[in-house]
Amino acid sequence: MRYTGLGSSGLQVSRICLGMMTYGDPRTWEWMLREDAAEPIVRRAVEAGVTFFDTADMYSEGASEEITGRLLGRFFAHRDDYVLATKVYFPTGPGPNDRGLSRKHVLAAIDASLTRLGTDYVDLYQVHRWDGRTPVEETMEALHDVVRAGKARYIGASSMFAWQFAKAQHTARTGGWTRFASMQNHYNLIYREEEREMIPLCLDEGVGVIPWSPLARGLLTGSRDRDGVPRTVRSGSDMLAAGMYEDADFDVVDAVREVAEERGLPPAQIALAWLLGRRGVSAPIVGASKVGHLDAAVAAVEVSLSSEESARLEAPYRPHRVIGHGTEDG
Repeated sequence: MRYTGLGSSGLQVSRICLGMMTYGDPRTWEWMLREDAAEPIVRRAVEAGVTFFDTADMYSEGASEEITGRLLGRFFAHRDDYVLATKVYFPTGPGPNDRGLSRKHVLAAIDASLTRLGTDYVDLYQVHRWDGRTPVEETMEALHDVVRAGKARYIGASSMFAWQFAKAQHTARTGGWTRFASMQNHYNLIYREEEREMIPLCLDEGVGVIPWSPLARGLLTGSRDRDGVPRTVRSGSDMLAAGMYEDADFDVVDAVREVAEERGLPPAQIALAWLLGRRGVSAPIVGASKVGHLDAAVAAVEVSLSSEESARLEAPYRPHRVIGHGTEDG
């Protein structure tokens, strides 16, 4: 495993982040794994040198955080040996204040997350989406207070428009508050719209990019065919994925498969190697429902693509509508 700074911050993270959304209660999504099934995958990740783990309070209604906390506590001797990230924004209860980025919800949500995770602090506390109903000043000051209270070491953000992210950073700067150290956005060989504004902004601000869905929800691994036939449990039940990508995207999948066959490597390694080589990317967030998925992701860290191979992978790209910025308030 290799390690890098999260953007220009001093925080060192493994170049692969294990996404913990896969682990929870199968009654939430049938592709989720219970703790006993997740344990060997997380153990392999730790043995391979992965130290960066990402979850969220709304994944499987909190079950993901609970599983994450127990497993990391089992496999690491010391809390400071790993980097733990979680998120706030989406509903965690039925009440009108059980969601969003108000001061009330942020301060309540961090305490609830810490209880479920079984820890005194998270290393990275992220806003899961932009909250158009709450003044950005209120949110940024609340996040700063979370850091000042020692409940989070750094703060980050997830998918939003570049102007929103710039506004939040400017607000924090002028208020003397903690600024975002990371951006968790939708970025992969099939969806590269973030290269237009968000990634250049992150490079300018020294913000680390930690892409979600680096394998396009499995599409880049061959989880679905052009005719739409699913090959995995998740691809057959992931309704969100079905609406995210288009028929033309299979041209990119074909390019990945061709390069992978020439290299004698799994397509996942080629797609991740491309992403790991992009400017600003600190660590893709990889989900793994099998030990083999984790092994392929870790191996991708050592794969270097030639400029000719990268050009072939990028050539079939077609622009997309904005995907992944959706919030409850639009």
